[in-house]
Amino acid sequence: MNERTEPTLEQAIALLQRAQALAERAAAAGHHPFGALLVGPDHETVLMEQGNVDSVNHAEAVLAREAARRFTPAELWGCTLVTTVEPCAMCAGTQYWAHIGRVIYGLEERELLRLTGNHAENPTLDLPCREVSLVDRRTCT
Repeated sequence: MNERTEPTLEQAIALLQRAQALAERAAAAGHHPFGALLVGPDHETVLMEQGNVDSVNHAEAVLAREAARRFTPAELWGCTLVTTVEPCAMCAGTQYWAHIGRVIYGLEERELLRLTGNHAENPTLDLPCREVSLVDRRTCT
């Protein structure tokens, strides 16, 4: 397995800004304002972009499912999913099963809940994505 490297702060900020531009385009198209991108191991090559579709087709989950279709788990392990807001449980689980090795997000889901309340069209869980992805696959049957 290839050794993974960490993006620089400058790379992470530039990628988050690109994800934010996707979120703004999603909002302009009448969708919830979330955007995600899949970045290669060099932390610069954007392999895929996705805006939010609807309340069950979040940008991160749609992107992770399509990435799993296009790339092998070994290829995805070196990649990073960059998103505007911390992935919800559904999106974190999809990223986990797609084998995407890292996530970078701008706003914690807990902060989204504080800002928007329990929005009827986008209910927000208070469950950090790292808790979802820490489940050991050996315990899942």
